[in-house]
Amino acid sequence: MVKRVLMVIVGALLFTFSLSACSKDKEEEIGGSKEAVENVTEEELPIVKEPIELDIFAGKAATTADDWNDVLLLNEYEEMTNVNITWNQVPADGLDEKRNLALASGDLPDAFYAANVSISDIQTYGAQGTFIPLNDLLEEYAPNISKVLDENPDIRKGLTFPDGNIYSVPTVYSPDFLSLLIGAKGWINGDWLEQLEMENPETTEEFYAYLKAVKETDLNGNGKNDEIPLSSVAEMSRIIHWISGAFGVQNKGQLHTLVDEDPATGNIRFFPVSASYKEMLVYLNRLFEEGLIEQNIYTLEVDQHLGNAADNLYGAVQFFNPIELYGNDVGSQFIPGNALEGPNGDKMYTGITSPLRSLGNFIITSENENPEATLKWLDYFWSDEGAKMFFMGMEGVTYEETDDGPQLVEEITNHPDGLTLTQALAQYIINPGGNHPVMVTDDYFTGSENAPSDKEAAKNLEPHLIEEIWPSFTYTAEENEELSILRTDLEKYVNEMQAAFITGEKDFSEWESYVETVENMNLDKYMEIQKQAYDRYKEN
Repeated sequence: MVKRVLMVIVGALLFTFSLSACSKDKEEEIGGSKEAVENVTEEELPIVKEPIELDIFAGKAATTADDWNDVLLLNEYEEMTNVNITWNQVPADGLDEKRNLALASGDLPDAFYAANVSISDIQTYGAQGTFIPLNDLLEEYAPNISKVLDENPDIRKGLTFPDGNIYSVPTVYSPDFLSLLIGAKGWINGDWLEQLEMENPETTEEFYAYLKAVKETDLNGNGKNDEIPLSSVAEMSRIIHWISGAFGVQNKGQLHTLVDEDPATGNIRFFPVSASYKEMLVYLNRLFEEGLIEQNIYTLEVDQHLGNAADNLYGAVQFFNPIELYGNDVGSQFIPGNALEGPNGDKMYTGITSPLRSLGNFIITSENENPEATLKWLDYFWSDEGAKMFFMGMEGVTYEETDDGPQLVEEITNHPDGLTLTQALAQYIINPGGNHPVMVTDDYFTGSENAPSDKEAAKNLEPHLIEEIWPSFTYTAEENEELSILRTDLEKYVNEMQAAFITGEKDFSEWESYVETVENMNLDKYMEIQKQAYDRYKEN
């Protein structure tokens, strides 16, 4: 008996030692072979002395080039780097399925690019060794990315998982590019304000008064009472970005739709059961029931919205640049909306996102025999020259250098075949469509957020922007397992009840029942996990 017990103990110790040795071996194996490392040059370009081949799984946005294997930007970059890539593009409607199939089957690419890998999957497959940690590789082979992380500790904190590892290169919005961080903004029809002899609303009550006046006046002069006071696209979320700060909720930015900071205690809170959140819903219900919000807001498609805008029906919108979307005749009527002051004196704009966007946009797998060169390949696009090339293309083809900096050529901005700027650029570069693992600054960005009117709108909101913006939190494997059910159930119920209260389907006499239901959905456990993740984020 004693002998058997000793054998069991010895066996357990050997098994533990074996696991430790495997883990140590696994750590030592991170990175390419000696030959692969020696093939990497010390210069910025080319990246390798002898050409290498990479196979990359890439998400394909609808607005990007159909085949990245034959795009001018990437063809030129192959010549510059000696890195030859086979791009396997997957459209958005099948992206999750095909990505998950590749991960489950073990038939891995060398890297995932713009593949929208979830935070939970990064954690899971990082811990398993399917995704390699990049900490050391970043320091040695990605000086441009490392510089951004060093200069922006909050970005590094948000990118670091509970085990201390960084497994991915994200999309980063420059902290100085406020217009992009805010994205969609509130706009007021300035021509209609003049007709009504009203000032640009500064409070929620002034906003209500303006919307009500729009509803009751034939401001577009077509002889019909068809004006729509307030609209957006994507249900109510964008309008809530404009309104929520007036009620003191969602005060840590767009990425956190269930938790924020309790202004009374400084603690993390589940704000959809707070009195302030209820007050916001009461206000939105008032707007909706009086017909001041477009009544089919929850089913409104972009094409319908643009059609209504073309007919000059809108008094206020929370959306992207009106001139870019509606055309100059209608769009030029709109002026930036203000951050609104609420009934309790709150005045802040919460509709801003963290500079750390989309963590899962570039991940190197354990199948990659050249991880150093792969990371160095990406790092060039984080340099100034690389960013110019990535966003603007090739000098003399898509842009020209001027005294005011690089400017897109007329064939791009005024295409002879009537292509939009995005469509024209997509013939030469891969940037149209987004989700690229690069640093987006206003130096070379060609989207509408860089338009003068958009920058004016951002400057108008800047004094009232929230001071601290939380990135998405990262979780341990155990936390992810619990959250996968808890968060899904809570989000679904909260969103359904939010819509029901706003539209009047549910009366506010049912509020206490709603709160009780939320609390019974294991809310305490959900908040315990969020608190742990928040504390780790602060301590990183």
